[in-house]
Amino acid sequence: MADQDAQSPVGIEPSALPSIRWAEPPEGPAVVLLDQTRLPAEEVALVCTDVPGLVRAIRTLAVRGAPLLGIAGAYGVALAAVRGHDVAEAAGLLEGARPTAVNLGYGVRRAAGAYWAALDKGADPRQAAAVALAEAQALHEEDAEASRRMAGYGLALLEELLPGGGHQLLTHCNSGALVSGGEGTAFAVALGAHRAGQLRRLWVDETRPLLQGARLTAYEAARNGMAYSLLTDNAAGSLFAAGEVDAVLIGADRIAADGSVANKVGSYPLAVLAKYHHVPFIVVAPTTTVDLATADGASIIVEQRPEREVTELTPPRGGAVGEVGGVPVAPPGTQAYNPAFDITPPELITAIVTEEGAVSPVTGVGLAELCARSSQITIS
Repeated sequence: MADQDAQSPVGIEPSALPSIRWAEPPEGPAVVLLDQTRLPAEEVALVCTDVPGLVRAIRTLAVRGAPLLGIAGAYGVALAAVRGHDVAEAAGLLEGARPTAVNLGYGVRRAAGAYWAALDKGADPRQAAAVALAEAQALHEEDAEASRRMAGYGLALLEELLPGGGHQLLTHCNSGALVSGGEGTAFAVALGAHRAGQLRRLWVDETRPLLQGARLTAYEAARNGMAYSLLTDNAAGSLFAAGEVDAVLIGADRIAADGSVANKVGSYPLAVLAKYHHVPFIVVAPTTTVDLATADGASIIVEQRPEREVTELTPPRGGAVGEVGGVPVAPPGTQAYNPAFDITPPELITAIVTEEGAVSPVTGVGLAELCARSSQITIS
């Protein structure tokens, strides 16, 4: 189950509450999340004491973002093992919670594989559970390090493509510390530019319909003292036309073997705009987001979200985003098309940046060679 424990309202200092952590209070082990559906109004810890509670948190976007979902999946397996629940059942529930985000399945399989390998070697269930938890914690640490390395490679690429600094960067959805064990993926590159005195402005797409840009990226930008401006998704074209965008930085939820990228819906139109206006379009994601078993973009399963997320508005405070009970913004019975992601083909992508370096131009061969340097190749 999941219990909420309200924390202090948002202030001006960076949050001391991590996006995810393992906790062992007297009442038993739990996975503790920063409930992202309550941001930016308040910081609330969501305590998940079992896998069904964690699955609900994943589906309602209380925890989200490809790298963080991988960490959550691994901790979920460890939670089931430590509490003596059915690990195979838990793994199935977790892996099916969000089908597009490949990192979720990776984290689940990694922790579950460590658990079953320990049992095969003669460990008892308690010892095997400890092994699963150690594997989840290792993944958490590795993701933090990957975030640091991606930021370095991404900043170097920006300096190569846009010498002289003063960058105006456009981003979509949220790709900062709220999606990572570290400082994020695409947002971490923009943050690096800010710290180096090279960021003139971060343009933040609202990211309809659930406003991850407005609620989360703006929240992170403000807390880091970055110069940023919020815009509606459909205003991006006018920014390009005015020459106010130097580069686009986005994350990814799955990258196919040919370099096609699934990211939050609205990413593909930005890639088309960037191509037309000769603006670099850069994807930043760890190698755990690369799925070499998925041949191309057409093979990526795109999650379809509930229609009410489009037909209603639900305030973040007081309930999960998209829950029943929002304010109607369309006539009763209106049908809605609400894919969570869209697919950007490799020919529209300037570079894919990972913790192992950058691929440019983006090709299947180049991506495979880069992944070969990593010990974290995603295998479905």
